[in-house]
Amino acid sequence: MTYRVLIADPVAAEGIELLKVRGIECVESFGLKQDQLIAQVGDFDAIVCRSGIKVTAPVLKNPGKLKAIARAGVGVDNIDLEAATQAGVLVLNTAEASTLSTAEHALALMYAVARKIPAADAHVRSGQWKRGQFQGTQLAGKTLGVVGLGRIGRTVATRALAMEMHVVGYDPFFPSETALDGRVRIIRDFDEFLAKLDVITFHVPGGGDTKHLLNRDRLFNKCKPNLIVINDARGEVLDEIALADALREKKIAAAGIDVYATEPPVADHPLFSLPNVVLTPHLGASTDEAQQAVAVAACEAIALYLSTGEIRGAVNVAGLKLDLPEDEACFARLASRIGMLLSGYHGQHGFKTVTVRASGSRATKLLPTLLKLAAVELLRPRMETPVNLINVETIARQRGIELIAVPETDPPSGLVGDIIGVRVADEKGESHRILGTCYADRLPRVLRFDGYAMDMIPEGPMVLIENQDQPGVIGTVGTMFGDAKVNIADMVISRELKPDGSAHALMVLKTDSDAGESLLNRLRARPGILRATSLRLPPRQ
Repeated sequence: MTYRVLIADPVAAEGIELLKVRGIECVESFGLKQDQLIAQVGDFDAIVCRSGIKVTAPVLKNPGKLKAIARAGVGVDNIDLEAATQAGVLVLNTAEASTLSTAEHALALMYAVARKIPAADAHVRSGQWKRGQFQGTQLAGKTLGVVGLGRIGRTVATRALAMEMHVVGYDPFFPSETALDGRVRIIRDFDEFLAKLDVITFHVPGGGDTKHLLNRDRLFNKCKPNLIVINDARGEVLDEIALADALREKKIAAAGIDVYATEPPVADHPLFSLPNVVLTPHLGASTDEAQQAVAVAACEAIALYLSTGEIRGAVNVAGLKLDLPEDEACFARLASRIGMLLSGYHGQHGFKTVTVRASGSRATKLLPTLLKLAAVELLRPRMETPVNLINVETIARQRGIELIAVPETDPPSGLVGDIIGVRVADEKGESHRILGTCYADRLPRVLRFDGYAMDMIPEGPMVLIENQDQPGVIGTVGTMFGDAKVNIADMVISRELKPDGSAHALMVLKTDSDAGESLLNRLRARPGILRATSLRLPPRQ
């Protein structure tokens, strides 16, 4: 199968060459307008872009065969994540590839501001030599506050420590009280953090709790007057108008800004007229090395996802892990096959809850992925909207279906090792459960189907028959399959004693061909047969 990828913005040639070497067709088309993109998007399996193209909700309304969008860079502001998730389109970015370049730019701004380098350069070029106007401040010995201790924040902190700065961090989600082997103390209260700083640098995403984190009140009332503000993250993390006022009124000392709330900023932006500000046009990742790295990383991520399903740098899906060693991948296959079995057996009834329980070190580690895999197979036959691992949670939530993941410390009674259990229940109270595992042969096996114990590999064409446990039923079933010219390749039979003292049996028949509806209807009409369901699973892998 040949995949087609739209290269919607200019990216480094090394990335495009990587796709071509993998046998993927690349179509380079830059500057597409929304109506042009709407007309073409469904013809491509993936899009590689930067920040130029706008992938909006109308573009994603009819995504066709589009499976993924990779942003060669960090931000995905130009992609409607909600619409992409609804459409089942994976969105990727390459946050790691430009880490070093972005961190270096933040440090460069810090030095440029502290030593007034841009103004001094312009002064010399104008033929002047008034050195006293450009006396700066030394960074060694100063306290740097790093907001956000992700990859970029930690990289900046490491280098600042080497510059003999004192470094503290603010990150509500950082799990420890210190970072970088105890060298960076984490302060949880932002105002307390701010009061200690000579320099502050931002390395957090925009929106949510980070919008205007540095606001007018803090700029005017919480900061030291010698504070230097560096923003290499997102324009909205600080109030630009308040920042300009604070600089003008000397409430803080200086600022180095690379990102803006609106890009490009308006021509009369108040920061433009201030002498104690260094401004750059969003250059954080603009190095030859970073541009090549993000292009290669974006294209590599697309190639892997299309060819193997491996996900790198996902933005709109959490808890999903598909790049698995074989001793774990078999549990992923098991979860999918259990979902297929339950979907067929439960018939056309809807679901209210889907619960996946897992015990054992491997199964519990994969629990979020296993839940999604099972839910996809359960919901796919019932939805007009295509359901996949990207949008299954959104679709379930929209339809009032609760997806529940429960880690278990011990396996169910009578079983050992890594066990996956999937239960579906509808609003009328009907529920069904399947338990399974993988042995050393790494084949998925069903161990219990409701109250029926068995050891069965779910594969290929199958017929499930529940019947009253009485003489003659097995013979009747065999005869009916023979008369219909459907060969039974394998059969598993299990019995269950009901609370009222009656006994039921479940026959799981693997066949060489599909059982037609006429055979199923004849089976259902026979006395003692309570249910007959046919389904087709993938062959053994």
